[in-house]
Amino acid sequence: MHTKVAIVGSGPAGHTAAIYAARANLEPVLFEGMMAGGVAPGGQLTTTTDVENFPGFPQGIMGGELTDKLREQSERFGTRIITETITRVDLAARPFKLWREGADSDAHEPDTCDALIVATGATAKRLGIKGEDTYWQRGMSACAVCDGAAPVFRNKPLVVIGGGDSACEEASFLTKYASQVYIAVRRDVFRASSIMARRAASNPKITILWNTHVTEAKGDGKTLTHVELQDAKTGETRDLAVSGLFYAIGHTPNTAFLQGQLETDETGYLLVKPGSTVTNVRGVFAAGDVQDKHYRQAITAAGTGCMAALDAEKYLSDLAAEEQEQASKL
Repeated sequence: MHTKVAIVGSGPAGHTAAIYAARANLEPVLFEGMMAGGVAPGGQLTTTTDVENFPGFPQGIMGGELTDKLREQSERFGTRIITETITRVDLAARPFKLWREGADSDAHEPDTCDALIVATGATAKRLGIKGEDTYWQRGMSACAVCDGAAPVFRNKPLVVIGGGDSACEEASFLTKYASQVYIAVRRDVFRASSIMARRAASNPKITILWNTHVTEAKGDGKTLTHVELQDAKTGETRDLAVSGLFYAIGHTPNTAFLQGQLETDETGYLLVKPGSTVTNVRGVFAAGDVQDKHYRQAITAAGTGCMAALDAEKYLSDLAAEEQEQASKL
């Protein structure tokens, strides 16, 4: 199958790109993935409950419902959505080649496209502690900005796991809503920058738990009520009463399928030309969290999805003009 524009990824970035591309009559094909990165089509937004900071929904909206609406809008304008995962690409020449899961060998004919938008997002790292499967999004989260203001966390004690800048930032953010915020740091020092570490240490609502591992999430079967802590030096364990646990141990951008064909920074996030979604390969564009390690919000992802579609449209227009000019010289 050949298409002018292929979009890999189905979060806010991917679907916004699809909506703009479809309205520009580019007839996009969107590969939404099947449990790609360990989450359902729609990406990390599907693992979020109440979304209260996406414009246009004054009463808030469930993450899964928002992704359903994005998908519906994409289809309304003519996007062809394929529920399969792209596992390998070849960006060495145009048209670009894309192989679906289960058909990623050279024995299978690949899908092809003239322009490619990569919107595969980033997956929050988890520890896989005991009880995590039970209490994920029932008191456990990996995004304080997304979930911290939820009523379930207001005026309640919360714990953040991590020792870097993200942990300090998320803990400071949560002090706006929580009665008390603990930071569980596995060593006796922060990895965070000195200024972020000082801010956390000086905040009266933050308590730092040094040399501490969180080993289990506990609750009543419905919501989180406690976590089990283990002293990294003595091995002793104790319970800590909290109503929320937030991972702040980093994200992994979902770029393995690209096999190093696009430039990344030192942590694996795709690099784009400042102020655009243009990558180092002409005709390939990156949108959403796969190229954004700073904001990581649904609304910023959607914005870059719009940019990617407009950048792709301009690229295809320029390409057509170049081919026409070359033909006229023959």
